[in-house]
Amino acid sequence: MGVEGRVSEFGAAPVTAKTAHIIVLANEKGGSGKTTTAMHVIVALLEAGQKVAAIDIDSRQLSLSRYIENRRAWSKKSKLDLQVPGLHSVARASGRSIDENEAEEFARFAAAISAVEQHNDFVVVDTPATDSYLMRLAHAMADTLITPLNDSFVDMDVLGRIDAESFEVTATSHYAEVVREARRQRRMVGQDETDWLVMRNRVGQLDTRNGRNLVEGLSDLSRRLNFRLANGFGERVVYRELFLRGLTALDKLDERTLGLVPNMSHLAVRHEVLALLDALLLPINERGRRRANARAEWFRASKEPLEGADFFAD
Repeated sequence: MGVEGRVSEFGAAPVTAKTAHIIVLANEKGGSGKTTTAMHVIVALLEAGQKVAAIDIDSRQLSLSRYIENRRAWSKKSKLDLQVPGLHSVARASGRSIDENEAEEFARFAAAISAVEQHNDFVVVDTPATDSYLMRLAHAMADTLITPLNDSFVDMDVLGRIDAESFEVTATSHYAEVVREARRQRRMVGQDETDWLVMRNRVGQLDTRNGRNLVEGLSDLSRRLNFRLANGFGERVVYRELFLRGLTALDKLDERTLGLVPNMSHLAVRHEVLALLDALLLPINERGRRRANARAEWFRASKEPLEGADFFAD
């Protein structure tokens, strides 16, 4: 289904052709881990045998584009079999007219989606940490929306306002309204409601009163805003180390790939990623499972087992 069929404000009827499941990473607050999460989801799906494309609409930072470029370069330099997704980037328009800019951005985004949606099982979209027409368009397209959220009241404010004494939710915030409107747009064209997952990043290791208050506030917001809550990634240096070589915790990490001997922190990162992927409940198809199994068999026959290929299996 193209952009026109998913977004009602443009007056088009929905299309019924089979298309890719669209996953959008978004949060109006920067530094929440959107790109790291996007890359790990992409590689997880590739290892599960799915066909995956990536779209980067953060034209200022292009962090996902850089991550994928790093992965492609390191795979070639080190002669590693690293699966790399197809990549498209969509730039914001810079004309004088708002209407013309939005029309141009819609055309660019539609072209990117049209180029990949019929040939992939999943499309993963990384968004900027700012409210913009492109960002809202991506939200209206999302079958699954992932919002990484640093584990603090400062970051939680992007979703809702919390009373300083009772820690009760007093109001929802701007970004929550953006998601609510995007869901309304989908309903208007007969689409299923976006499955919204908020993931707590940089969760503290200790059980504290502040942490319990955060969880209570987020649980209250999840009921009000209809999102699912899951633990995300810890505050670990490992994630930053992986970026330069385009690696993820799901790749086979050793001295050849990583440049150092993996430690317990690398194992902990892997478990965090697997737990998140399990919580996402993504629609992995049987065709993809067969591709993953065939690839794993090839590696086993080559005496080079593929780690993590079947973690989505039943």
